[in-house]
Amino acid sequence: MKTAWTLLPSFLVALAAVRGRAATPPNPPPESTSRMVSPEVHPDGRVTFRFRAPAAKEVLLELEGAKSAPMKKDAQGVWTFTTEPLSPDFYGYLFSTAGSKSIDPVNPLLKPNLLETQSMVHVPGPTSLPWEIGPFPRGEVHRHFYRSSVVGDQRDFYVYTPPGYDARSYEQYPVLYLLHGYSDDASAWVSVGQANVIIDNLIAQRKVRPMVVVMPLGYGAPEMLAEGFGSFRDPNLRKRNFEKFQGALLGEVIPWVEHSYRVATDRGSRAIAGLSMGGAEALLTGLNHLDRFAWIGAFSAGGVNAEFETAFPGLDAKANANLRLLWIACGVDDSLIDINRKLMQWLTSEGVQHTPVETPGAHTWMLWRRQLASFAPRLFR
Repeated sequence: MKTAWTLLPSFLVALAAVRGRAATPPNPPPESTSRMVSPEVHPDGRVTFRFRAPAAKEVLLELEGAKSAPMKKDAQGVWTFTTEPLSPDFYGYLFSTAGSKSIDPVNPLLKPNLLETQSMVHVPGPTSLPWEIGPFPRGEVHRHFYRSSVVGDQRDFYVYTPPGYDARSYEQYPVLYLLHGYSDDASAWVSVGQANVIIDNLIAQRKVRPMVVVMPLGYGAPEMLAEGFGSFRDPNLRKRNFEKFQGALLGEVIPWVEHSYRVATDRGSRAIAGLSMGGAEALLTGLNHLDRFAWIGAFSAGGVNAEFETAFPGLDAKANANLRLLWIACGVDDSLIDINRKLMQWLTSEGVQHTPVETPGAHTWMLWRRQLASFAPRLFR
């Protein structure tokens, strides 16, 4: 496998037309705009957003986890909106004008996404929060590129190594394979989810064993992105996406990681978890390969239909002997809560032990950061 940073995954090149639909960076702002502050985070957690658009008739702020809010224009053509106090976290946002969406031209902090890149604002909180950087040792995040013979493209994956990791030592670490959701790229759990910070903090607090975390690209059929979210209505495309992802993970990524990093190779030292599409991939891969994984987690799993007997053939109470943890979490305000509840009801009917977790929250990164922080301490015990 190649690890050169100069090699661009071919699937990203193929997505150029798709990303034309995404929110795109505008032209460099005029000098007056460059001096404008946006977002402005106030000490009480309120955030003021500003956007210069003198010709616009209406501008809406689309803030992650909130309803669209109309902004107010001043005499200089600057639109402004100030939120109520927000809980400490990272929030994605866009400005919407006449059906066109734009990132914030004066904010360099972005929330990367293959279909709709957004701006991002950090409302800081105490270092006791899992995603806040504290005075602890930090691990490292490594990016690797390789050509997938399973999928037929160039792709990347990320590997987090914990503080003190030494490739020359004989210590072997357990591994969590952590999967992103639909429209994300392989960097999402680091650039948006703060997974490396979360694991660093949990290690420092001695709540988790030091572990390696591998974050692969989740598309076995990259053409799913060209169809948008409607691609999940195509059963053949959805099936191909899941199957080829499994092939690339099991046949390419895992062998490479186990050859190149100081990781344990027994099933008890392997976990797999993911959010949304990645949650479905974690369930399909983990439950159908219990000889490879003993720990499985799904956060707001999406993409598995209600034909569970077909998706998980032969899964029954006998699986309990091999399952150390099957953790299924979803927010009660998520549109996917119904299918997740049906899955848990089916698992119960089959005698498969699992840990159901329902919390307030919708289909957002605010929820998934918290779910990772709750899930990780249950691993490798």
